[in-house]
Amino acid sequence: MFPIIPANSATVSGNTEGIFGFGESAGGKVGMTNLVSNAGVVASDVAAVGTGRYTLAACEYGEDKGIFGYGVNGGDPGTAVTNLVSNAGVVTSDVAGVGTGRYWPAACSYGGDKGIFGYGHDGNATAITNLVSNAGVVTSDVAGVGTARYSLTACEYGEDKGIFGFGNDGSKAGMTNLVSNAGVVADDVSAVGTGRTGPAACGYGGDKGIFGFGDTGSPGGYTGATNLVTNAGVVGSDVAGVGTARNAPAATQYGGNKGIFGYGHDGSNRVSITNLVTSAGVVGSDVAGVGTDRNSLAACSFN
Repeated sequence: MFPIIPANSATVSGNTEGIFGFGESAGGKVGMTNLVSNAGVVASDVAAVGTGRYTLAACEYGEDKGIFGYGVNGGDPGTAVTNLVSNAGVVTSDVAGVGTGRYWPAACSYGGDKGIFGYGHDGNATAITNLVSNAGVVTSDVAGVGTARYSLTACEYGEDKGIFGFGNDGSKAGMTNLVSNAGVVADDVSAVGTGRTGPAACGYGGDKGIFGFGDTGSPGGYTGATNLVTNAGVVGSDVAGVGTARNAPAATQYGGNKGIFGYGHDGSNRVSITNLVTSAGVVGSDVAGVGTDRNSLAACSFN
């Protein structure tokens, strides 16, 4: 006899824990991390293992592990160094970079057990990508598709596909680029939401995604607006922001089907506040921050 599944139940298929890592604090580039429990509770700082840097990206691989990569640890145009995250949330020391060193790329998983880093700034805006195998091995550069840009973000959708969105192409951009379950990036899809830089994104509901926060460049600048992504990769129009408007936070899924936005800069100060995302894509009000206030960090899920 088949189990009865309520019609309104959300799919639970993602990892149960998350990790925020690296970023820029008042004291400069940092490498500490903060684990996120399966209940969305953020833990205090874990001492840095990898080289402190900011404007990096992170994604899942191997179904239950993660990888931080790229960013700035010195001067322009950035580095290609990576740090693997075990299924227990332990970060490894630096792994020599593969591909073009750059800052402010984005990353997401695809194919169920692999990842992709894409876009960024290597002295100029670029659209190149680097695939991550299910063993956490980064490949050499793949020629870019879509508009070259940086300060964008990415997340998973449809359980085995991904989407890059927003960024700086010389202005505040809003276009997106879908990633197939084979890691192939598609041409630009016209913007739906308000163009912005420095947003964050994560999966929720088991097969959907959410973009949120960032800098619109308009009067008032920083925003808390979000845009939901369906399980077919369709981006919805702006949803009014909840919580403190800010730029350059990070986001990750947790609890199998929920998400969390955390940290960032509110225009006056770096913060460590978080906002939980339900399995229906509803963003919660601010939760008091834990850990070092910082912006331009990255996050991914594990376990």
